[in-house]
Amino acid sequence: MKFHFSLRYFPHFIMSLLLAGCSDVDLTANSDVDSSGAFPATEFTERKNEEILTSLPFSDNQDFIDARRGLIAKDNDLRVIGPDGKVMWDRTAYDFIDEKSAPGSVNPSLWRQAQLNNIHGLFEVTSDIYQLRGFDLANITLIKGDSGWILVDPLSSAENAEYAIKFARQHLSDLTISAIIFTHSHIDHFGGVFGAMAGAKGVSDTLRVIAPEGFVEESVSENVLAGQTMKRRAEYMYGMPLPRSERGHVDSGLGKEPSFGTLGILKPTDTVRKSGQTLIVDGLEFVFQIVSGSEAASELTFYIPDKKAFCGAELLSRNMHNLYTLRGAKVRDALAWSGFIDEAADMFSEAEIYFGSHHWPVWGSSRIATFLETQSDTYKYIHDQTLRLAYKGYTPVEIAEELKLPESLQKDFSNRGYYGTLVHNSRAVYQRYFGWYDGNPANLNPLPPVEEGRRYIALMGGPEKVIEHAKKYFDAGEYRWAATLLNHLVFAEPNFKAAKNLLARNYEQLGYQAESGPWRDVYLTAAYELRSGITSPSLDLGLAKDMVVHSPRENFFDVMAAQLNGPEAEGIEMTINFVFTDINETHLLTLKNSVLHHRQGAADPSANATVNITHDLFLDVVLGKASIKEILLSGNLTIDGSKLDLLKFFSLQDTFKEVFPIVTP
Repeated sequence: MKFHFSLRYFPHFIMSLLLAGCSDVDLTANSDVDSSGAFPATEFTERKNEEILTSLPFSDNQDFIDARRGLIAKDNDLRVIGPDGKVMWDRTAYDFIDEKSAPGSVNPSLWRQAQLNNIHGLFEVTSDIYQLRGFDLANITLIKGDSGWILVDPLSSAENAEYAIKFARQHLSDLTISAIIFTHSHIDHFGGVFGAMAGAKGVSDTLRVIAPEGFVEESVSENVLAGQTMKRRAEYMYGMPLPRSERGHVDSGLGKEPSFGTLGILKPTDTVRKSGQTLIVDGLEFVFQIVSGSEAASELTFYIPDKKAFCGAELLSRNMHNLYTLRGAKVRDALAWSGFIDEAADMFSEAEIYFGSHHWPVWGSSRIATFLETQSDTYKYIHDQTLRLAYKGYTPVEIAEELKLPESLQKDFSNRGYYGTLVHNSRAVYQRYFGWYDGNPANLNPLPPVEEGRRYIALMGGPEKVIEHAKKYFDAGEYRWAATLLNHLVFAEPNFKAAKNLLARNYEQLGYQAESGPWRDVYLTAAYELRSGITSPSLDLGLAKDMVVHSPRENFFDVMAAQLNGPEAEGIEMTINFVFTDINETHLLTLKNSVLHHRQGAADPSANATVNITHDLFLDVVLGKASIKEILLSGNLTIDGSKLDLLKFFSLQDTFKEVFPIVTP
């Protein structure tokens, strides 16, 4: 999981400061809808979901045995309430996921994963190693050292982490935190660090913070440039506006869902730079493996020889992971990922216990070896077979339709597509080698969706004809094709309510059939927004200050460059100094050729204007925490030079809606 932010507040703050000086017939009417407007599964969806029951070994209960093993205590009323009274995390919302068989509106395989991810509490993994599972998307692991607890991956947000640690203290010896290990640079594995420390009895004066090389840089900068778009797409990926119900969000595959609270980060005191590096941490020997470039840009795994315990971080999961994540990100290297798993199998072959940053452990050396082999071979199979089909001229869409895992890999629940999928992972491999273009000239420069939609609809005889055909395909259970037709219609006629309603019903059935939690959430969120409009919650960026304070200033100016309205800036040349008065740092911004450049260095005395601001105030403005009145009264910002030029400069920063449409123009 990632947290995203942008500079959308800053230009408008500066500007404010300166200026202060068709048919509407509903073809989907049905009385059997829930409170969110969701319809039941059709007979075609129910039949398709029932077929899953005969294709996978559902009688195998080993995962349930492992997921419950070592349970010390659970909190059936687990709800985390933030300081403003907002519910940050509500495990009780998933009480509808019980031991009954899957309802018709949920793929039985995903329902099984949701049942497993519902098993929550404090667990003993082995002597002196414990896990808190179900308190957030990820796990906290607690390892008992000579003088205190070594914490591994303290969740997404401070509120959840504090709650979890306080719960653990009720059942474990009340020791201080002696060390923290961040396995990788995704926020669900470090964002709650200050809450974890607050929830503990105390923190060692010699606290060690261990992380892989590049951890801080990757953690705070990975999504800055693309943050605004990623944040919006993440709302679809995690089903944020959906009810938690049999017709809504049930699971993300990797866990229930991420929490969104106060974020923080600590700089490492110890950096792991290479595989095989060892550290003695509070009396225990740790052997580390660097796996950066697999699931995360900065990531490690580790082995504790005294416990014969291997922590696979997120190199390994009890599902197929993402080579490409639907919120949008750089594609990951399937071949390298597979190679890192093989390396781990060699390095830690004596392991008798595996535990990870998500899901439940594996016990027994032979079972661990099989688990690693299956995961490794899955990623390598996707890589190799995607290339094989590409060699034959298959396009990404054709490869995704053609590719199937061999039965030996397909039947293993640990690499089913609950999070990543074979379909979009094969496309990621293609993209990594060949890019977005599939080689067909018709796809080199197609018309944009609205214009394409209008022409398709005209050729098909108009909106009413398209609705008529789409309804027939829907009634026949051909939801993918009906959705394609109706997508053209909605982009051509975005106010045609009947088209949006029928498209919503198609997306709904596709969501009900999806084995992937994110696919289900994407389809169902699309259906929700087609019916209700864009009402998804926005994230409170002000909660991220403890994290973004570590971000290099260059990142923010890169965002300003990306927000520059190039056509409006044509022919304009100017220079602006940014002086951070409290950290003695100056950045020079130069606008020319409709391109904004920046560099750190001495101020230009001939600049059009100079903004003198404290770094702390700058972050408050970036995160939307500071009002105009507060800034005017603070005395922490002054402007030298031409205020009119500065006003013009910031007027060239494009404006963006908090959210933008996805399933409509």
